[in-house]
Amino acid sequence: MNQQLIPSISQKTALLFAAASGLSVASIYFAQPLLDAIAAEFGIRHSAVGIIITLTQVCYAAGLLLLVPLGDLLNRRRLITGQMLLSVLALLIVGTSSSGIMLSIGIAGVGLLAVAAQTLVAFAASLASPAERGRVVGLVTSGIVIGILLARTFAGLLTDVAGWRSVYLASAGMTLLMAAALYKVLPSVETAKKSLSYLNLIHSVFLLFAHERILRVRAVLAFLIFTAFSILWTPLVLPLSAPPYSLSHTAIGAFGLAGAAGALGAAKAGRLADRGFGQHTTVIALSLLLLSWLPISRAEHSLFVLAIGIIVLDLAVQAVHVTNQSLIFKVRPEARSRLTAGYMIFYSLGSAAGSIASTRIYGYAGWNGVCLLGTLVSALALVFALCSSRIRKDSR
Repeated sequence: MNQQLIPSISQKTALLFAAASGLSVASIYFAQPLLDAIAAEFGIRHSAVGIIITLTQVCYAAGLLLLVPLGDLLNRRRLITGQMLLSVLALLIVGTSSSGIMLSIGIAGVGLLAVAAQTLVAFAASLASPAERGRVVGLVTSGIVIGILLARTFAGLLTDVAGWRSVYLASAGMTLLMAAALYKVLPSVETAKKSLSYLNLIHSVFLLFAHERILRVRAVLAFLIFTAFSILWTPLVLPLSAPPYSLSHTAIGAFGLAGAAGALGAAKAGRLADRGFGQHTTVIALSLLLLSWLPISRAEHSLFVLAIGIIVLDLAVQAVHVTNQSLIFKVRPEARSRLTAGYMIFYSLGSAAGSIASTRIYGYAGWNGVCLLGTLVSALALVFALCSSRIRKDSR
């Protein structure tokens, strides 16, 4: 089938893309509300337990570089379903692990293969017409962020009912069903670059950074916003599970619902980017990100105020993320999978940096130290966005 013959992507198919993407990427965030339970079972200190999230994110970054670019070379329908079937195996390894080594192997596999979500984003962008690409990318990306956030609710609820292992076993079953649905529904679109070797394909990801300024700028912003995102979410279970709150995993996971509300509110950011307001949306959202740390810093005094901060933070992060992807997809239509890979590597590295830094800071300086770190990273993101915009104007 020739890609040029597909005028657009239906709303029903776009929703399936969003659901599949959310399910794929959720698997690398299940562990966040379960860190205390996993640490207790495998004897890991609280100051070091963030390494579980970091390992997942580092392997996710490796998958972004090594697997996602294949979407510009291979049939994406077969690539996506194949990756999801292998994800089922990795999830089963985590759910049945009897040692820290097996847990690490399974977690690494989960991270590596969860990049099917990003292949789906690039695929959806390719199928969408130019006039609605921002809307479609916003919808699918919203599915990813909502999947990330609801992963905590899902994981917390199942852990209280049947233990933390049930989270990964249930996810394996759902991923298997989703792989079958995608294979049935996804169009079989052949790519045009059959002669491009795998090594050249990977090398071209780095060439895109050299040639495309928008990719460099938006990748740095991705690193910073998802560092801030992980600074909040990775250690959040630690103060909430300790006195005076001593919340259950279900209650802690419910905070993901607040984050999902914020993410849904940012779904229209792609439309604003389509209309030429990408930079304005970015600056406003980053300003909200910075302000969100004020209510978040009150977590040990008021859960209601914490929830407000979470909504604002996730609204801001999602708005910038959707805007970033909408803007980079406007360049190099033939390389959207590689653009996605290059951009998302910085997302993953930011998530890994935020995870390990925040848990270590929490071990030494408590929640106030975590919030100070998040404030500094958010301020840096806002300053960078303002400076990059000014440099671009001065160079005209």
